Order: sequence, then C-alpha cells, then structure tokens
Amino acid sequence: MPTVATSLKLPPALKERLHEVADRAGQTPHTYMITALEERVTQDELAQQFRREARAADKAMQRSGKGYAASDVHAYIDARLAGKKVKRPLARPWRR
Repeated sequence: MPTVATSLKLPPALKERLHEVADRAGQTPHTYMITALEERVTQDELAQQFRREARAADKAMQRSGKGYAASDVHAYIDARLAGKKVKRPLARPWRR
C-alpha cells in the first residue's frame, strides 16, 4: 500500500515512553505508531457505526411503538450462550 509522509510532534515524555514500549514489543517506534493508529481508527469507526445503527433502531422503535423487554433479551442471550436452541424474543408494544 502506498504511504504518505506526515509529521507528528510528540511531547518528550511521550516520545520516551513510545520508544520504551515499542522496544519491549520488538517493534520500531514507527511500526508501533502505525499499528496503534490503525487500531484506534478502526475502533472509532466501529463505535460510530454502532451509534448510527442504535439511532436507526431507536427511530424504528419510536415509529412502530414496539420493543423488546430486557429480561426477554437477556434470557435469550443466556440460552444461546448455553448452546440451547431458543426462539427469538417477540417485539411487544411498549406505549401505554
């Protein structure tokens, strides 16, 4: 993959910590920073996607007036984790 040069100004204490931890990891500081940045960007992208999906789900729930009882969802997840075959919980009206 082609790369683009950039400059990063680090406080001296952080630069020292970076060199120490990269050395312990058996990496160059450059490789360590690239890996750390890639992981952080991926983490933030996933978090942003999660929030978008949560907002969309909330809008759908508000429109339909139906949702899932937390106790039903927890029981479903527990059963699935235990290897049991269970039916998915049913959406129920939550407005009164």
